[in-house]
Amino acid sequence: MSLSFFDQFMSPILMGVPLITLSLLLPWLLIPNPTNQWCGNRLSSLQLWFSCNLTKQLMNPLNSNGHKWSLLLISLMVFIISMNLLGLLPYTFTPTTQLSMNLGLAAPMWLATVILGLRNQPTMTLGHLLPEGTPTLLIPTLILIETISLFIRPLALGVRLTANLTAGHLLIQLISTAIFILLPLMPMVATMTLMMLFLLTLLEIAVAMIQAYVFVLLLSLYLQENI
Repeated sequence: MSLSFFDQFMSPILMGVPLITLSLLLPWLLIPNPTNQWCGNRLSSLQLWFSCNLTKQLMNPLNSNGHKWSLLLISLMVFIISMNLLGLLPYTFTPTTQLSMNLGLAAPMWLATVILGLRNQPTMTLGHLLPEGTPTLLIPTLILIETISLFIRPLALGVRLTANLTAGHLLIQLISTAIFILLPLMPMVATMTLMMLFLLTLLEIAVAMIQAYVFVLLLSLYLQENI
């Protein structure tokens, strides 16, 4: 009996314990702790360079009030990148292919930006629901459309991350299955397919990092509107 291609996205369970908990803890264990030495190792230097550049890129458009979110946003991006890349290893599970997991990350962060805007500048925040100079007859319709677009933001964040990672993993598995089938029949075609699989794996590594950056970048844009 052949298994479904979508079985790879099911959270594995060992002795009744879902292993997704280990998948969530492992990225934090891989991040090296800072030391008091002037010269750290190469991994610490690379981590510091990576964090400084990402922080500068994300915080430049924000004012000083938004800079308080830098640690939270950078930690979230490093966490998502680590989970995405670790999920590409054989015999591993990618938690970010679960829509519930991504919505659990996106919804609280989006809600925090909205509450922050309503607390600090309620007039400007509510003003985003109605563009200036709108005809009177279109006011109810535009308010309804803008409200729907506001509440659909966390869903779009979660679905975007889930869809991109799921499509990449599924395509890799489909091509891998085709290689095993073609290898005894047409070795030359199987070899060419293997080269295409290697390029697709490189693309998936780039997608794993880019999608984490896009996830946090959109959150920073939502924060920019509310500070």
